[in-house]
Amino acid sequence: MQRVIYFLMIFTYTYADHPALKTLLSEKGLRGVSQMMSVRIQSKLKTTPLPEVQGGVDIGIGTVEYTLSNMQVVQCSMPDPSLVFLEGTGVSVEVSQLTLGITGNWRTKFGIIHDSGSFDLAVYNIQIDTLLQLGDKAGHLSITTVSCSADIGGVDIQFHGGASFIFQPFVSHFKGKISGMIREKICPAIQQAISELERNLQEMPVNIPVDKYIYLSVPLTSSPAVTGQSFELDIKGEFYSRSSPSEPPFSASVFEVQSTDNYMLSVAASEFFINSAAYAFLSSGVLQINIREDMIPKSSPIHLNTSQFGAFIPQLRTLYPDMEMQVLLYASETPLVSFSSGVIGVHVLAAAKFSAVKPDGTLLPLFTLNVDASFNGSARIEKNLTGAFGMKNLTLTVGSSEIGDFKTDSLKTMLVVAVKVSVLPKLNAALKIGFLLPALPGFSLINSQLLVKNGFVAIFTDVEDTLTGV
Repeated sequence: MQRVIYFLMIFTYTYADHPALKTLLSEKGLRGVSQMMSVRIQSKLKTTPLPEVQGGVDIGIGTVEYTLSNMQVVQCSMPDPSLVFLEGTGVSVEVSQLTLGITGNWRTKFGIIHDSGSFDLAVYNIQIDTLLQLGDKAGHLSITTVSCSADIGGVDIQFHGGASFIFQPFVSHFKGKISGMIREKICPAIQQAISELERNLQEMPVNIPVDKYIYLSVPLTSSPAVTGQSFELDIKGEFYSRSSPSEPPFSASVFEVQSTDNYMLSVAASEFFINSAAYAFLSSGVLQINIREDMIPKSSPIHLNTSQFGAFIPQLRTLYPDMEMQVLLYASETPLVSFSSGVIGVHVLAAAKFSAVKPDGTLLPLFTLNVDASFNGSARIEKNLTGAFGMKNLTLTVGSSEIGDFKTDSLKTMLVVAVKVSVLPKLNAALKIGFLLPALPGFSLINSQLLVKNGFVAIFTDVEDTLTGV
């Protein structure tokens, strides 16, 4: 359960009024969690050493002191736990018909007489009922135990070796002793495990570094919404510049994702989620590049040289003949992504500042071109997340000029051809291969579907525990 909650948090206080990320666990997802819990509980029990038991048995002529030690679960069987959403509260967990087979060693002391041997213990029909409350504590997911009860259907024990025949008649005493001990320890053990999970949740960072430039803020914006059919986390989901964090000039909008029981998990991100990343990169000064002649492939028909650019801007040949050029290309405003009915739109406002390079390496400003470009694309999930984009529109205007007026028609034609012939084919070739969706170690996403809606994109998926195959 802990790994699943971490999974929801990773896939998930703000100046923004609304969350930019949402994760929903459906009833099918809860059934999947139940199956994972069954496998993991049985595996955990078989590898967990049990504490030794000490006591005494009155045999009429005195008390025999005994110790049961080196106990190990060697057999464990149980149906999948029953997990049910309780609206407004959390999750009800019911474990029934849990049966354990335990082996161990026994030692006895009766006066100066010492004896030892082994034993086999079977515990039948263990029943556990727990109610877990889910909440929000300072932006962290909170989980607490509201109630817990445990019962044991029966115990059977067989002693072997030594003078075990003496103790076999007192099995009924051991049954009651061990049954009571196990019953008393079940709920405290569950409460301790939940407390440890709660502590881990509170220690989870709400600001996650992405790279050296930006980080992602993921506190909850409200308490978890628990209905009879789903469990929803609303997460801030805003990126910030690490060097100069600030709020973008746009805000998150309301969006709603409907839970579907056809999939275990739904993860949705609004336009704000993506666009805040672009703003964070812009604020960090990352969205710019200096393009030099030595970066241009020799096979390129166009090179950064005033004589070649003179074909588009005649005065360059006259004013600065045969000089190398350099271009500072940068985003003049935040690139914005939009989602609408299956279409992903990208709008880019950029500027290209052209300079001539003097023999001593200093730059001589020439002119600045403003680029306004928009692209449309689509995305889907096959094995990987794939996509494709095409150009919708591009305009090119002169922002400023140190060499007088000139027309941009031929430059625009060249730029459009370059984007369509060189940039987009390389981009789409990479997007055709795609990339794997992120997941926690030990989990994989299967049967995934991506839908682009108005204002947000959603991924509906099933989750497989790769460690158990469930």
